[in-house]
Amino acid sequence: MNSPKNPKLGHNKKTFLEKPVEHIDITSFDSRKIIESMSKMSFTSRDTAKASNIFNEMLSDKNCTVFLTLAGSTSAAGCMKIYSDMIKYNMVDVIVATGASIIDMDFFEALGFRHYQGSQFQDDTQLRENYIDRIYDTYIDEEQLQTCDKTICNIADGLEPKPYTSREFIKEIGKYLKTNAKKKNSLIETAYENNVPIFCPAFTDSSAGFGLVMHQEKNPKKCMTIDSIREFRELTEIKIKSKSSGLFMIGGGVPKNFVQDTVVCAELLGKNVDMHKYAIQITVADARDGACSSSTLKEASSWGKVDVSKEQMVFAEATSVLPLIASDAYHRNKWKERQRKNFSNIFG
Repeated sequence: MNSPKNPKLGHNKKTFLEKPVEHIDITSFDSRKIIESMSKMSFTSRDTAKASNIFNEMLSDKNCTVFLTLAGSTSAAGCMKIYSDMIKYNMVDVIVATGASIIDMDFFEALGFRHYQGSQFQDDTQLRENYIDRIYDTYIDEEQLQTCDKTICNIADGLEPKPYTSREFIKEIGKYLKTNAKKKNSLIETAYENNVPIFCPAFTDSSAGFGLVMHQEKNPKKCMTIDSIREFRELTEIKIKSKSSGLFMIGGGVPKNFVQDTVVCAELLGKNVDMHKYAIQITVADARDGACSSSTLKEASSWGKVDVSKEQMVFAEATSVLPLIASDAYHRNKWKERQRKNFSNIFG
């Protein structure tokens, strides 16, 4: 609301979008001493240090396929470069994410748009009047987001009308960004360049969905579709081909459950695979509600999905601890000894 102490609150669109979110660079600071000190503390500090140690074990295990799952809005909040750097520096082999993380946030910024620092106390009716969307204390220009939707439609219009997995379609987006990106080194483009597949099991629950609906409306008899069944089979195939696997999960939701379910799916296909050997989850969800996002990794072991010997829950808002864990891993240099898995290549 308007306030004499905060004259910009309730102002016009330009003043709402004055201060872009800056994405943190894990190579610019060394968190190893902080993590080591936190290991001697208690509560979330020690949990964070334990998670960091497990992540470094994943990177040291030459047989381990590292799955990064993304749910929530950490990409919009300043962690976008962390995720692209984790690919660049070979700390991640596969990504499973929400459509919003990949399209509404990463692709959106690759087109040259930005997320902006705002206020969670702003009158949302005034934001709506200015066509500004809010994610807690972060603002997005809705007109720019609709340009993102329309660009997805245009990419789809240029493809052969047939079923695609989200991985295949995101790979096409990577090709598009190679020549059309306004901002280089996005997560999508970096993954495309390094043969890291990106899966979005609920792909249409995002700007991608709006764009693909527009595409089908324009081309009702000759349109592309998303094949979510083949997508699950492809992700399971990666698990089957992996001698061991580790999960680095930001938030929960569909990405968390989707990647964990590959163990069960492989078993139903008659394949002998181990549970995910390593697992980390950073979340603020309350385990008492019985939801997937909040279910502990020990609970997942009862389903035959995650081994409990090397798992760690970190109950924290991810932007507060993820930069420390990722910077620690970057500066310990375990990634330099890993060979790239190049899983995108197994699908042709």
